Amino acid sequence: MENTETVAAEKTKTPRQVIEINNLSKGFADLKVLQNLSLQLFDGENLVVLGKSGSGKSVLIKCIVRLLNPDQGTINVLGENINELRRKELATLREKVGFLFQSGALYDSMTIKQNLEFPLKRIRKNLSQKEIDEKINEVLENVGLADTLNKMPSELSGGMRKRASLARTIVVDPMIMLYDEPTTGLDPVTSDEISWLINDVQKKYKTSSIIITHDIECARATADRVIMLKDGEVYLEGDIDDFEKSTDPLIVSFFKKQKKNTQS
Repeated sequence: MENTETVAAEKTKTPRQVIEINNLSKGFADLKVLQNLSLQLFDGENLVVLGKSGSGKSVLIKCIVRLLNPDQGTINVLGENINELRRKELATLREKVGFLFQSGALYDSMTIKQNLEFPLKRIRKNLSQKEIDEKINEVLENVGLADTLNKMPSELSGGMRKRASLARTIVVDPMIMLYDEPTTGLDPVTSDEISWLINDVQKKYKTSSIIITHDIECARATADRVIMLKDGEVYLEGDIDDFEKSTDPLIVSFFKKQKKNTQS
């Protein structure tokens, strides 16, 4: 029989950090976007990042995969300091991090199958064509697009293109997911479906995720923890209830504005 103290310790043990950011700053010319920002993403959680336009949300996740180089600070991803990685090492780390771009970024000249084949053949070079086909079919089934295999992106609705982009991202089994405004431009019903898929991906693929969003309903549906950025720094951190019960004028105004935008 296990020692009860050991069991209790395991239950209260802090999950490991998969991303740790300390004192991150990034600017463009005279514009300071991020200033001494620090945050952590823990294993298995969905972290939602809120903030008005220009608060640095998208810049943050681009720095995490070094699409942008920070001006100062450290970013550790899966135990690796990305600022110290050489090109090949960075490419290897990026294979473990899925990035769902706001635009979806599907290749318009490729079928949905070819869009998913592209990263699989580049990253999972040991797979046979049969294994590739099976993996693609499995992932498309998981996002509800089993019948789109040979369709072109232009033949899909906006919501379906977003699902196809998500399928292409998860087909290589990333450990971390970065979502950049995953529900922008979608109707409320489709937005709810994408939020549901984010949670489904978390459970099925055991991912840890950062979700950049203006969509309060998406935040409610997906967030294990929420942070809000203001002037390039973390302004408030907590769960979604903490934000909705807050009397802070900035938080109240933000939630009221986003609720009004959703209803209009």
